[in-house]
Amino acid sequence: MPLGSERPYATDVTHTIRPATEDDIPAVTFIYGDAVSTGTASFETEPPTLEEMARRFAVLRAGGFPYLVAVKDGTVAGYAYAGPYHQRAAYRSTVEDSIYVSRGSRGSGVGRTLLAALIEASERIDCRSMVAVIADSGSLASIALHASLGFDRVGTLVGVGHKHGRWLDVTLMQRPLGAAWNAPPSRV
Repeated sequence: MPLGSERPYATDVTHTIRPATEDDIPAVTFIYGDAVSTGTASFETEPPTLEEMARRFAVLRAGGFPYLVAVKDGTVAGYAYAGPYHQRAAYRSTVEDSIYVSRGSRGSGVGRTLLAALIEASERIDCRSMVAVIADSGSLASIALHASLGFDRVGTLVGVGHKHGRWLDVTLMQRPLGAAWNAPPSRV
């Protein structure tokens, strides 16, 4: 089934997880803009425009990567996507996850449901490893979320970002996907 299909990947008690569409980009832009402006989950310092977010979405979808939204009562409560960990060909089977949840939906389990669905979607496209680059090592909720879904902490980069007047660490976590490293990759 193509990534753009409307079949839900998962449903928790209150949210449906489905592939994002162009119509979701305004809500995604708002959620991400709030995270950029007020938090440290992203090292961007200026919220991207709607046009830039639409461009980023199009690039990921053209590359065949999963881009999901969590919807509750017709409103996007969060989103997640997997994209290339790095651009060089040898990394083609490793993805990096990104998850952002609206302020009003944090703590409701939507992040966990999104990440679980993202793992499943990444395995469907035969990715073998998912890396979490968690900005601000003080983000214990994000670290705990990833650990609860099988990610191992593999390192910390100390003081690599400066935002909101302070130096921030990055925690690196990794999880095998599908056949992991037991067979050659099929992604080209």
